[in-house]
Amino acid sequence: MKSSYILKLKLFSIFICCIVIFSFTKDETKNNLKLKINWVEEFTQDFSFRNEWSYPLGIYRNQFDQLSCDGFCPREIDVMKDSVSRIIEDSLSVFYKLIDTTHINNSIKSDAWVYEYAGIDNIVFKKQKDGSILGFTSCNAETHSSLHIQIRHDSITSWISYNSIKPVDIEKFPLKSGDITFDKKLFNNGIIKAEFNFKFINTLNTKKEIFWNGLIYSTYK
Repeated sequence: MKSSYILKLKLFSIFICCIVIFSFTKDETKNNLKLKINWVEEFTQDFSFRNEWSYPLGIYRNQFDQLSCDGFCPREIDVMKDSVSRIIEDSLSVFYKLIDTTHINNSIKSDAWVYEYAGIDNIVFKKQKDGSILGFTSCNAETHSSLHIQIRHDSITSWISYNSIKPVDIEKFPLKSGDITFDKKLFNNGIIKAEFNFKFINTLNTKKEIFWNGLIYSTYK
């Protein structure tokens, strides 16, 4: 029961981070630094990380080696677990019809220094009403900083939103410098295959550099 409680606390912190991500989906980038996109026909870098995967938020393997769900899950599954959170044998088939155990392929591989960052595997891109494309990384129990990339025509801008576990205001780190390269053919077919190297303005400590570099393989709709 203690491990279940800890898991719920972690999932709650992720939920708060998700709220922050969506609170920055408006175009707040009019005065931000913009970088011209470099276009290539083919990359030589290794993008094999996209073949690795993880389960959706809240899905985990319990102590009984069952795929279970905690946190953001259908309420109906609560009665399908016993007092030690084991899924009752007779309920297994119904349980797995109610929860999503899809394999989510990794879409970003990166190296970064930013506050409360311990790595992340996924970035999501969505078309906006104004025609731009907005991408943002998810959070997890250890990572509370989210990378945002906004694509408009042949240029991008980027920023990091930082929602600390400490009782302080949400911080936004604007783009300072960098470069980004896209696969032109794939982009025209709804796939973002890119390499990026970004530096951000540290509004909390000017002596400490914030950077985020990596590879992306994702889709946009």
